[in-house]
Amino acid sequence: MQNNITMANTNPNVDDYLANLDQWQAEHNAFRAIVLDCQLTEEWKWKQPCYTFDGANVAILSGFKDGCALSFFKGSLMQDPEGIMVAPGENTQASRLIKVTSVAQIEALRPTLMAYIHNAIEVEKSGVKVAYKDKSEYDMPEELLAAFEENPMFQIAFEALTPGRQKGYLLHFGGAKQSKSRTNRIEKFTPRILDGFGMQDCVCNHSKRMPRCDGSHKAFKKPYA
Repeated sequence: MQNNITMANTNPNVDDYLANLDQWQAEHNAFRAIVLDCQLTEEWKWKQPCYTFDGANVAILSGFKDGCALSFFKGSLMQDPEGIMVAPGENTQASRLIKVTSVAQIEALRPTLMAYIHNAIEVEKSGVKVAYKDKSEYDMPEELLAAFEENPMFQIAFEALTPGRQKGYLLHFGGAKQSKSRTNRIEKFTPRILDGFGMQDCVCNHSKRMPRCDGSHKAFKKPYA
């Protein structure tokens, strides 16, 4: 599939990223060729290949432990006649992804994938917005909403957390009286959220009370200061 991609359509940062992938490289390239055939613009955002239409984010490529995925930022507004799109997490309201484990799967889905991508473009052209539902009785800090706007992958990761983990973060972020403090708290925990951890989850894998932290990390270098 790589041979079908013209250099004029590619982003050099994405070229470097894909050339150095240790896993799902062929699947990334197969997805990439199909997306570029649909005339989306390839960009490098949030350290991932991102595809836009008139500057608006439409889709993004990601690798996971169990597969490679093409995710649509407004997937909840798209048509899914084949039933192949899933939400990244039980609480995700906007994004939907199509995950595969082989190039053969992608090639078999080629006509469907192209139809879905064109549908995503039409959704973007229409200007329709996702109507987000209130997640809980806890307020969503303006600083967190701003962080979501700046980094959609951060929003996807936050929405993939369990309700309890989301509430823990909302209480912590909203507990700061000053906007700067709320922003600092959000920035501090962004890496943890992107990795799918709650505030009290163990991240060193040495806790004897998994997934809760029991303080064992104090004897090791902490990945989250």
